[in-house]
Amino acid sequence: MMRFTGKVAVVTGAAQGIGNGVARGIAAEGGTVILADRSARVTRASDEISAAGSEARAFQCDLETYYDANELMRFAVTEFGRIDILINNVGGTIWRKPYEFYEEQQILAELHRSLLPTMWCCRAALPHMVERGHGVIVNVSSNATRSINRVPYAAAKGGVNALTASLAFETAKRGIRVVATAPGGTTAPPGGIPRNPDPLTDDEMRWHEETVVQSTESTFLKRYSSIEEQVAPILFLASDDASYITGTVLEVSGGDRG
Repeated sequence: MMRFTGKVAVVTGAAQGIGNGVARGIAAEGGTVILADRSARVTRASDEISAAGSEARAFQCDLETYYDANELMRFAVTEFGRIDILINNVGGTIWRKPYEFYEEQQILAELHRSLLPTMWCCRAALPHMVERGHGVIVNVSSNATRSINRVPYAAAKGGVNALTASLAFETAKRGIRVVATAPGGTTAPPGGIPRNPDPLTDDEMRWHEETVVQSTESTFLKRYSSIEEQVAPILFLASDDASYITGTVLEVSGGDRG
């Protein structure tokens, strides 16, 4: 399949994991990709795609800021003239603990990481899509909107779901589709960039394990997904194969509805 031939896609959180898999998948199917991440690893990821014969650019930025989100979209348009597809993949739980143990700054950090990058990037990309009369936005949410030890993260991803539905409703008449996936627990590749670099206390290790057990036992399949199992539905939703799907949050969670 070459579903993305002639299309330009911005993929955030593309230095590793699901975002990196999506960028590679779009490129493999003929698309041009801009890989965005705050890690310097994004340059290597882009270089690997380019070495395989696809068109790719890296853009290192902090998408928790509106300024950097705007700069990213400006870069994409300057380089390639348009944005056909936006994949908002930045996010992820930083801490796992009962809500009463979260500190104020930790709550804000969770919201800044897992809600604001999606809001900022949608806002920054939208004028370019509206001007051209078409575009696809795929937000990577989570099924952990009902979970344990992750209340601030759940609130952030609930916001992503609401943003998806409302923005889809608002922009459909202007040729723009807005959809989301809600991944369940996903096996991370070894050597990844840690979300919380601080060593875990004994309590934090126990709370972390509680969420692993809960998210695994809540699935019909009783296991975590692979990266590839999360990438494939995102590619489908971003493609013209999903041209009549908008405003939908697709659960990719082994039957666990969160």
